[in-house]
Amino acid sequence: MTSAHSNPVAAEIDRRIQTGNLDVPMLPEVVHRVIQITSDPDSSAADLVRVIQGDQALAARVMRIANSAAYSPSASIVSLQQAIARLGMLVVRDIAVAASLNARLFNAPGYEQAIQEIWQHAVATALWAKEVARQSRRNVEAAFLCGLLHSVGRPIVIQEMLDVGRQQKLPLTQDIVMAIADELNLEAAALALEKWEMPSLVRNAIVHQESWQDAGAAQDQAMIINAARAFACHTLWGSPDADALKEKEVLADLNLYPDEVDELLEKNDLVKSGMEAMQS
Repeated sequence: MTSAHSNPVAAEIDRRIQTGNLDVPMLPEVVHRVIQITSDPDSSAADLVRVIQGDQALAARVMRIANSAAYSPSASIVSLQQAIARLGMLVVRDIAVAASLNARLFNAPGYEQAIQEIWQHAVATALWAKEVARQSRRNVEAAFLCGLLHSVGRPIVIQEMLDVGRQQKLPLTQDIVMAIADELNLEAAALALEKWEMPSLVRNAIVHQESWQDAGAAQDQAMIINAARAFACHTLWGSPDADALKEKEVLADLNLYPDEVDELLEKNDLVKSGMEAMQS
């Protein structure tokens, strides 16, 4: 792998991360409000409805996703109030955030396909994170958000590298850009999540997704992200296969036995259904 410090553009990105000067895209205001409301114990379902209804396009997308097979397989939902009553405020929060965030948040000409694939994997990871949390009898509340944002540092680094490369008139191959995006992902994500005022549990879990033993109170969520990433790769690309999945160290740490992994894999079609609903 190319080291960030051996490439002048990457070294500049690393410097910006360390000094807090990385150019992080602005989150849609509605996402901020939705997260604030669902983090405030004094907020009500009516507050959440009011914010989502203020963005008609978002409200329509939330309703469509809430009515998908992944969320409402048996009966249709006809209002946001009903969606919250049936699914809960936190599930509606997850749907609203996923509906608001997508690859178009980033401006990286020539890398649209790469960023779309990163985002597709993020959505799959988010959906799997909820299933892994349930199966391992961990807290499901933050799982989706952790999975959705676990790789957000990658497109931020890609966007910033292209910008710096243009400024410094330095050539960058796609292989180098993608390798450095992988290398600096967690550091860039940590800065972005802080600027976006994401809950500390979400930030700590994402930063420690490779080193969950050091995640403190976020250890469960960090393990869930790590496991969900592998399940997402299985769903999207068929690798790792079922046998390789069962050998993952993180699944042992989550106390998930081979038969429970098989039970999880039976949710593959449900995850695909959720992905289709969120990306259509």
